[in-house]
Amino acid sequence: MKRILTGIQSTGIPHLGNILGAIEPAIRLANTSGTECLYFIADLHSLTTIKDAETRLANVRSVAAAWLALGLDPEKSLLYRQSKIPQVTELSWYLGCFMPFSRLSLAHSFKDKSDNLGDVSAGLFTYPVLMAADILLYDVNTVPVGKDQLQHLEFTRDVARRINHEYQQELFVVPEASTDERVMVVPGIDGRKMSKSYNNFVDIFLPEKKLKKKINSIVTSSTPVEEPKDPDTCNVFRLYELLATPEATETMKANYRNGGYGYGAAKKALFELILDTYADTRTTYDRYVNDPAEIDRVLEKCEQNVRERADRKLAEVRKALGFG
Repeated sequence: MKRILTGIQSTGIPHLGNILGAIEPAIRLANTSGTECLYFIADLHSLTTIKDAETRLANVRSVAAAWLALGLDPEKSLLYRQSKIPQVTELSWYLGCFMPFSRLSLAHSFKDKSDNLGDVSAGLFTYPVLMAADILLYDVNTVPVGKDQLQHLEFTRDVARRINHEYQQELFVVPEASTDERVMVVPGIDGRKMSKSYNNFVDIFLPEKKLKKKINSIVTSSTPVEEPKDPDTCNVFRLYELLATPEATETMKANYRNGGYGYGAAKKALFELILDTYADTRTTYDRYVNDPAEIDRVLEKCEQNVRERADRKLAEVRKALGFG
């Protein structure tokens, strides 16, 4: 069975771009026969930027609630908190002893901030080592990554090969990267890629009034209502077509081109479409968020399974390195 692992950043509630571009495809993958999926919430990694304990805890629970509300089945896939698997930090130390300093100094995560070393923690510098431990601890075959993470995955492959060669055994599975050129790029309310960094995202879990206000803030042109409009250059339409049926999309496209159809009407249609598409998801999310004990129960059940796997792998590694 093909084993796939994905890390989930715990930086707050996933937005519409995260949902369409990553979460929903990952959940579909988890329901594909012949695959076993592990999804971990990278709360240890988040410590490089988020120091407040309450913020981190809230972020972890909101991320878990979103994935569960969007349909992740913890009976089919494993959803767990990175920090609840202490074996990963032990493995990270072992891997770090085989990872050249010169290699780590080339990591994008470090180089992007190396002009001001006062802002660079040891945790940020060794970020790729912990990422490698996240992967190698579970004999993962495939890691779906964006282009910005390909370098870190190559570090993982390199250290796995180094250790396998050093001890003359296939101690670690050397994982393959999976990149999808078709990954959906979801536009934000200002037309740029939807991102928390740009603060241009749509949070589908907002209360209705706040969600409506967010949709109404989408940037549009000043073309009068009565004049025809180009749907392909409109941020409202670009979001609408990602969620709507082909028939509804064609209808709105015709409305734009025929004229007499304003951006206010398009925004109202998008707002109603989001409410309709994610009605059950929003209800389930609210239920989980208001019952953190239930979130913890689901995660803890998965984490027990993951720790057992991690123990078995770590025993192999300790033995090979002479710590058995």
